[in-house]
Amino acid sequence: MYDAFVKLVNTVGFPIGVTIYLLVRFEKKIEDLNKSIFDLTAAISTVIGKSEK
Repeated sequence: MYDAFVKLVNTVGFPIGVTIYLLVRFEKKIEDLNKSIFDLTAAISTVIGKSEK
Protein backbone atom coordinates (compact mmCIF):
# COMPACT_ATOMS: atom_id res chain seq x y z
CA MET A 1 0.00 0.00 0.00
CA TYR A 2 2.74 2.43 0.97
CA ASP A 3 4.79 1.59 -2.13
CA ALA A 4 1.77 2.14 -4.38
CA PHE A 5 1.13 5.55 -2.78
CA VAL A 6 4.78 6.59 -3.21
CA LYS A 7 4.69 5.50 -6.86
CA LEU A 8 1.46 7.47 -7.37
CA VAL A 9 3.00 10.60 -5.83
CA ASN A 10 6.11 10.24 -7.99
CA THR A 11 3.97 9.82 -11.09
CA VAL A 12 1.36 12.58 -10.70
CA GLY A 13 2.67 14.80 -7.92
CA PHE A 14 1.92 15.16 -4.23
CA PRO A 15 -1.32 17.23 -4.36
CA ILE A 16 -2.90 14.99 -7.00
CA GLY A 17 -1.73 11.85 -5.17
CA VAL A 18 -3.26 12.99 -1.89
CA THR A 19 -6.50 13.97 -3.63
CA ILE A 20 -6.82 10.57 -5.30
CA TYR A 21 -6.04 8.81 -2.01
CA LEU A 22 -8.70 10.79 -0.14
CA LEU A 23 -11.34 10.30 -2.84
CA VAL A 24 -10.79 6.55 -2.85
CA ARG A 25 -10.78 6.39 0.93
CA PHE A 26 -13.93 8.47 1.39
CA GLU A 27 -15.88 6.87 -1.47
CA LYS A 28 -17.39 4.17 0.79
CA LYS A 29 -18.34 6.73 3.44
CA ILE A 30 -20.01 8.93 0.83
CA GLU A 31 -21.98 5.95 -0.51
CA ASP A 32 -23.12 5.07 3.04
CA LEU A 33 -24.15 8.68 3.65
CA ASN A 34 -26.08 8.75 0.38
CA LYS A 35 -27.94 5.55 1.34
CA SER A 36 -28.76 6.98 4.78
CA ILE A 37 -30.19 10.13 3.22
CA PHE A 38 -32.30 8.03 0.84
CA ASP A 39 -33.58 5.88 3.75
CA LEU A 40 -34.35 8.98 5.82
CA THR A 41 -36.27 10.52 2.94
CA ALA A 42 -38.34 7.34 2.58
CA ALA A 43 -39.03 7.25 6.34
CA ILE A 44 -40.11 10.90 6.40
CA SER A 45 -42.37 10.34 3.40
CA THR A 46 -43.97 7.39 5.18
CA VAL A 47 -44.56 9.37 8.38
CA ILE A 48 -46.01 12.34 6.48
CA GLY A 49 -48.24 10.03 4.47
CA LYS A 50 -49.62 8.39 7.65
CA SER A 51 -50.26 11.71 9.37
CA GLU A 52 -52.29 13.10 6.45
CA LYS A 53 -54.83 10.24 6.53
